[in-house]
Amino acid sequence: MTQYVDCMVVPIKSDIKAAYLERARVEGEAFKRHGALKTIELWGDDIPEGKNTSLPLAVKLKADETVVVGWIIWPDKATRDKGMETIVSDPLFADDQEVLFDGSRLIYGGFELLLET
Repeated sequence: MTQYVDCMVVPIKSDIKAAYLERARVEGEAFKRHGALKTIELWGDDIPEGKNTSLPLAVKLKADETVVVGWIIWPDKATRDKGMETIVSDPLFADDQEVLFDGSRLIYGGFELLLET
C-alpha cells in the first residue's frame, strides 16, 4: 500500500491570511481525526504569471489574492475514501461556515504517491 495525497490549488484574498491559516489549522486537525496523517498549507510567495499556463492563470487570480496550495496526506486511498466519506458529518464542515474562497476557482484532485526522495 502507498500513501495517497489530496491536493488543492485555490485563490485566497491576501488580507485574510490569518483567518485562512486558523481555519486550515482547525480543519487539518479534523482531517487527522478522520484518518489523515497530516495536512500541509502553502501560501504563494514566488508564483510566476505565465502567458499560456501558470498557477495564477489556472485559478483566475485577482490582484488582491494569493495562490494557496494544500495537501492532505493519507496512509492509503482506502483510508482517504473512508475519511472523506465520514468527514462530511463532522460539525466543523457544516453549511454555516464562513466561505473563505470562491469554490468555482478551486482545483483539486487525489494522487497516488509515486516517488518520495
